[in-house]
Amino acid sequence: MNTSPEKKRLTRSPDKMIAGVLSGLAEYFDMDPTIARVAYVLLSIFSAGFPGLFVYIILWIVVPERE
Repeated sequence: MNTSPEKKRLTRSPDKMIAGVLSGLAEYFDMDPTIARVAYVLLSIFSAGFPGLFVYIILWIVVPERE
């Protein structure tokens, strides 16, 4: 009998604005998707060279869609 808790897995969410990456991250960390989106945009704007777009595209490719 397996009594271990279900393992959390990072996936892209169907609740998406573009690709579901940020809402998937928000679900993984148990936070509101809107807060995650706003924080990500602000972090991207205030960091040098807008690396946020590059990171988002990589996550879009690497993180699987929810089945």
